[in-house]
Amino acid sequence: MNKAIRRLWIVSACVFALLLGALTYIQFFESKNLMANQWNSRQLYDSYGAQRGSIVVGGVEIASSVPSDDGYNYQRVYAQPEMYASLTGYFSSVYGTTGIESAMDKELSGTADEQFYDRISQMFSGSSAQGATVELTIDPVLQKTAWNLLRGHKGAIVALNPKTGEILAMASSPSYDPNALSSHNSAEVIENYAALNQDPSNPLHNRAIAGNTYAPGSTFKIIDAVAALESGKYTAESVIDNPQNLPLPNTNISLPNYVNGQCSTRAQATIEWALAQSCNTPFAQIAMALGQDKIAQTAQNFGYGQKLSIPLSVSQSVFPQNMSDDQLALASIGQYDVKTTPLQVAMMSAAIANEGKQMKPNMIASVKSHNLNSLYEFSSEQLRTSTSPEIAAQVKDWMVNDVENGIASGAAVNGVEVAGKTGTAEIGDTGSNNAWFTGFAPADDPQIAVAVVYEDVDAVTGASLTSPAGKALFEAVLN
Repeated sequence: MNKAIRRLWIVSACVFALLLGALTYIQFFESKNLMANQWNSRQLYDSYGAQRGSIVVGGVEIASSVPSDDGYNYQRVYAQPEMYASLTGYFSSVYGTTGIESAMDKELSGTADEQFYDRISQMFSGSSAQGATVELTIDPVLQKTAWNLLRGHKGAIVALNPKTGEILAMASSPSYDPNALSSHNSAEVIENYAALNQDPSNPLHNRAIAGNTYAPGSTFKIIDAVAALESGKYTAESVIDNPQNLPLPNTNISLPNYVNGQCSTRAQATIEWALAQSCNTPFAQIAMALGQDKIAQTAQNFGYGQKLSIPLSVSQSVFPQNMSDDQLALASIGQYDVKTTPLQVAMMSAAIANEGKQMKPNMIASVKSHNLNSLYEFSSEQLRTSTSPEIAAQVKDWMVNDVENGIASGAAVNGVEVAGKTGTAEIGDTGSNNAWFTGFAPADDPQIAVAVVYEDVDAVTGASLTSPAGKALFEAVLN
């Protein structure tokens, strides 16, 4: 009898140990995976049951949580939704989170490590959980200016402070209304998302930093100019052949010069004049003379091929490898397989503006808990040295000349010295282009650096949009 009881006791103890072990494993090792599981409806209701923190621009909420009369407790609401959708992203019970809602999810939901004591305080006080407020570095006036400039067009605009890296504006068009995806009606959300996802204009893409990257066109000639000066083979006085058609090595084709400026008026040109008129053939010759490795290294020094988080994830810009000379010639004018983001182009101009120092871009100004404890405050951080102060100063002067005497004259602002560069990138054989402008102002004390791109426009339309858009952005800040 005692033997049977002993066996039963041993079996019971083993079962208890197994149950305890399984519970411990689930609680301590699998809890995060279970919480993240898309089928975990309890976690979903917990997320909506807590008061999520607000996203703020210029002291005004652009994303907030308001009480709802359903099982979720709170409804996520977006103000000026289309203007800010590329920044906020969406908070959806069906499709999860994107944008700042995703990148700052722990802070907004109140689950960040820095908010541990806040959670303890809320637990003992019996108050409901509250997330932190995330304030962005965005200037609301500049953001509205950028958004209005893009209305009716496909494209993107980025503006940042070249001295600090603070992102002042980031607009992408076409956009969408994140309220349509934050609804608690799942059927509606699925229908709305399907319509957005099937839209050929890709409104869900943040064109400023992700989605389909762009050929930078002649804005890349800024990198060529830096590479030329750094090599020691070229100076400000160097004169380069400027043929209207440059035969490309080992091919039966030629690279034509830019036809809408004054390139045809000179058989030879300095780098300054070629940059101001955006002549193709001098820069192609410079690139082939310096070689692929030098151009690639200079591009890398400005951020090409580098990973970046702002804290939104940024697509890497690409300068191709293993090119033949004819391919390098095309890459030197921002064509072939060169791909970039508007943010990268703005960062390039910002580095020239900031004496060759490239600051880390960031769009988070501060994070404050519900009781106003500071969890984060912006501080500037140098990302890399792109070039020397002397070379940056020379290229800056050339970019100023481009606005004063070249094809970027549409960006000129009365009484202010402006630096700029235009670009046109052909889109296959369609006859359309992506039109660019990048630059900074004031040139002697830069407060803003910008990149503007309009998709799928003809050359004349592009020129009428890009440089004037730069001017409008400069004036919005300087005024």
